[in-house]
Amino acid sequence: MPKLRGWLVQGLVSFLKGLGAARLMAMIAVTAALIGFFAFVIMRVTTPQMTTLFTDLSVEDSSGIIKDLERQGIPFELRNEGSVIMVPKDKVTRLRMKLAEGGLPKGGGVGYEIFDKSDALGSTSFVQNINHLRALEGELARTIRAIDRIQAARVHLVLPERPLFSRETPEPSASIVLRVRGALEPQQVRAIRHVVASAVNGLKPQRVSIVDEAGQLLADGAAGDPASDGATGDERRAGFEKRMRNQVEAIVSSVVGSGRARVQLTADFDYNKVTQTSDKFDPEGRVLRSSQSREESSATAGASDGQVTVNNELPGNQQGGGAVARDQTKKSEETNNYEISRVTKTEITEAGRVNRISVAVLVDGIYAKNDKGELVYQERSKEQLDRIAALVRSSIGFDQKRGDQVEVVNLRFAEAPSVPPVAEPGGLLGMVQFTKDDVMYVIELAVMMLLGLVVMFMVIRPLVRRILAADAAALGSVPALTDASGNVVGPDGQALPAPGPSMIDIAQVQGQVHAQSVHRVGELADRNPNETAAIVRQWLQEPA
Repeated sequence: MPKLRGWLVQGLVSFLKGLGAARLMAMIAVTAALIGFFAFVIMRVTTPQMTTLFTDLSVEDSSGIIKDLERQGIPFELRNEGSVIMVPKDKVTRLRMKLAEGGLPKGGGVGYEIFDKSDALGSTSFVQNINHLRALEGELARTIRAIDRIQAARVHLVLPERPLFSRETPEPSASIVLRVRGALEPQQVRAIRHVVASAVNGLKPQRVSIVDEAGQLLADGAAGDPASDGATGDERRAGFEKRMRNQVEAIVSSVVGSGRARVQLTADFDYNKVTQTSDKFDPEGRVLRSSQSREESSATAGASDGQVTVNNELPGNQQGGGAVARDQTKKSEETNNYEISRVTKTEITEAGRVNRISVAVLVDGIYAKNDKGELVYQERSKEQLDRIAALVRSSIGFDQKRGDQVEVVNLRFAEAPSVPPVAEPGGLLGMVQFTKDDVMYVIELAVMMLLGLVVMFMVIRPLVRRILAADAAALGSVPALTDASGNVVGPDGQALPAPGPSMIDIAQVQGQVHAQSVHRVGELADRNPNETAAIVRQWLQEPA
């Protein structure tokens, strides 16, 4: 067996020598390229798909998260100078919960967790006050960063203490520095001021100053800031117009299609504040307040002769024979006092009421395909335009007495209509929701498989065919025959050209190789007769 192994090694060496240096180097280069290519494909396929773990991280939070990931042995990638951390997609949810358990990310700055591990027994009141101020500033900065378009925030609070023997208490103030994406809207600036003022005891929104990273003053903290109490008139009007325009555009676009309508709305506001007081008296609404009645009656009597004597005036005196005449008087008086109904009405009309609304709506026509498949423009009917105008009037609260105007016009837009969206697949394909990352991953695998097939059929297959063709030419050559005239003929009996010097050299080399092979096989048969006989018997038993 050792001699058989040696013979095989010598045969392999002879085969490699027969290939030649050029062919051998080509085979080595192709093999190395194939190994590198398939190694790259395998590594790329087996590499886990990375997704975002956290974004907009501070340096402190990023270093803490990286340290935790390295401790767990989880691969990660850093982007955008360390503010974005990428981790394998299948582990992102578990990592977020795990990091949240450890208090990461902290959001930059120091919050109320500063009191978690503090030594309350050995700290002074001054240290506690400073820590409370730091914690409050850090918590406010985190809250402000939660607002859209704000990347970073720093908050500085001034909470003065009341001096001794002083009746007046100094007012606290605050200053905020923001780093934003784009520009903040005025209502966002006011929201930040009110959030900070509500979180600090005694702080007024007028005492909060806001500056962006470019040094632009967004809110003045001076006491005489006129716009600190609320939105200005122009801001209120712009907000009202924007809200009404979005409502109109939404309802019109649902009829004519997305992007096929343009809406312009203008509102006329009255910013005058009016206070009106009026008194109204109702004569029919009388109410009896008091009533007083008085009656008087009197009677007088006298003799017929009309004389006045002592006898006549004595009591019990009987007047004889004369008729008595009496004079009676009766007087009645009634006094009634009434209250008249009175209504006092005071009306205060705040500034910012709407005087008039004007709406202009421009809608595109209808695009239909003709027999040739081309898009043809068609104008909308007057009935459809009237229905759209009725919808617009209802959405804005149209008031003819106020002088509102609504105009709906159908004109062809300059830009062509966009291609209609492809309908979403239903059934099984509709249930499988592929994200953009999944689609790109499938495309990448398909491209790699295609490159592998190209390398297989364009490089490996021709190389194998050449090697097999060379072996067949070396092992399957038929010895040449000669005819009666001495010319060399092939197996089909046709005359072959006379061998040249190069062909003779090749034939001699091949003959020597065959002779050496036959000699070695003979030696092996002499030394191992039993194994040789067994091999021959096996050959004889095999079917032809």
